[in-house]
Amino acid sequence: MTRHPSNTAGTERHDPSPLAALDPHGLLVLSHTLFACAEQSEIVRLAMGHVSALGPYHAEAGYLVRGDGLSRVPGHDAGAPKADDAQMKDLGEADGSVSLAERSWTWAFGLRGAAGGLLGYILVSSRSGPDEQGRFLLSTLVGLASAALSLTVTRAAQEDEAGELSRVRTERDTALVQLDTMHAELHLQKTVHETLARVAARGGGEDAITQALYELTGLSALVEDRFGNLRSWAGPDRPDPYPVRSSTYQEELLRQVAREPGLVRVKDRLIAVVRPRGDVLGVLALEDPEATADEHARFALDHAQRSLAQQLMHKRELAEVELRLRRQLIDDLLEGTDATSAYARAEAVGHDLQRTHHVVVVHWPGNAPDDSFTRAVEQATATSATRPLITRRGDRMVLLTEARPDDDAVYTALARELGPPGGAIGVSTRCDSPDGIPRCYREALRALEVRQNSRQRSGTTFFDDLGLYRILGPGNDLRELEDFVREWLGRLIDYDAGHDTELVETLSRYFDCGGNYDDAAAALTVHRSTLRYRLQRIREISDHDLADVDTRLNLQVATRVWKIILGGRR
Repeated sequence: MTRHPSNTAGTERHDPSPLAALDPHGLLVLSHTLFACAEQSEIVRLAMGHVSALGPYHAEAGYLVRGDGLSRVPGHDAGAPKADDAQMKDLGEADGSVSLAERSWTWAFGLRGAAGGLLGYILVSSRSGPDEQGRFLLSTLVGLASAALSLTVTRAAQEDEAGELSRVRTERDTALVQLDTMHAELHLQKTVHETLARVAARGGGEDAITQALYELTGLSALVEDRFGNLRSWAGPDRPDPYPVRSSTYQEELLRQVAREPGLVRVKDRLIAVVRPRGDVLGVLALEDPEATADEHARFALDHAQRSLAQQLMHKRELAEVELRLRRQLIDDLLEGTDATSAYARAEAVGHDLQRTHHVVVVHWPGNAPDDSFTRAVEQATATSATRPLITRRGDRMVLLTEARPDDDAVYTALARELGPPGGAIGVSTRCDSPDGIPRCYREALRALEVRQNSRQRSGTTFFDDLGLYRILGPGNDLRELEDFVREWLGRLIDYDAGHDTELVETLSRYFDCGGNYDDAAAALTVHRSTLRYRLQRIREISDHDLADVDTRLNLQVATRVWKIILGGRR
């Protein structure tokens, strides 16, 4: 049989109907009237008169099979476009589409007797093809009219065939049962839709959705995130403590559920995966140890999952927008921006720039600056104050935080979260306004640089504690520093470049170790006698007396500038 085509163009005409809306109860009443008719034309007219009550449909014409072919049933709208009777004959007793002027969609529904023979047609038009429910209602009406026509044929042809009459009545009863079933299903579906719509309208979160699902099904409902952590539970028998699954088990569970279409039963649970746009955000489930969940419960779970997916996706999008705005704000603050716009933008993302802040720069070898690293840094620096602004700069994380980190507390927390120690943290002095944030950023970078070039390269360094290195810090003229280094180390640098030696590095390590021969030799991994020889060569080449206090101070400062600021350039 040809499928119903769907069109959207055109206009629709509605004839007056004795019923404003034909619901399942109305069809029941109509069926009794149809079966009480003895006249075939009256049955067709009666059925046509109720087509428009089923939805946006209009009965254009009715036909009955006579000895000489199809005969149009009189009494339909005289002003309606005339159907081409030749088209009706071309259908060959099958249902099908009919072309009708000024109508977008027109379909000939066959009225058939108990044996399947054609008894007539009802021609129905609409602005678009009917949906599944509309097809069911139209087919039900046509079926009732067909059954009524068949009954009249049976009465006229063979009054004594009780078996045929019984079969027709069975068809009627089946149609009535189907109507009753449909009516009950529509009522349950309407209840689910209205309940979840109220939850959404009130801005209810995960707890409201699980509570609504519990009330709709009578089964405990729960929400878990994608890692298996419980986010919400409604109903009795909540486990306490809630079981913790291994990450391997959870990933395998999600893969298993994702492979199956629709709802999936896993042990005592009926599970719906929440995955808008293909991203798994969690699961919504019903606790069903007795396997009592019926189609109504499944329908409610499926629709609750859709509602939860929209909510979680909306929350994720808001979080992503906020994160992007916060990163853009701190990036601009580090580069320098006007205070007025900075205050307004910070207030928009819930951050108070009027308070005192510190800039913190974190570098942790072996950890790429991805989302997991970002979360670890944010958690380690979390306090009762406002959450920090955080961004990435190369392989480093930069934070703007109200609270000054407590000595090595942040470092210890990060080491515990990220694995073996080895990272370094630089912390600036206090900053009282947005204008000072670029300076504090340079201070934090300098503190980090000093830490990474010191003997103990891991840990936290505060710019407040740099002492002499603050003088050599940001803002000094690089040319002057280079000249100072050349003045005190130039001969040694040139000698190292020409002879592939490491006299400047030897002198730097010697000062780092406080002039202790044993420690310096160990740091350079050379013998003590080799160190003594190198120091003697340094005295000879540089013509500096290492025993002189002022000379030692200038040489030590020069080696530090050479190593930290100039990066050991020769």
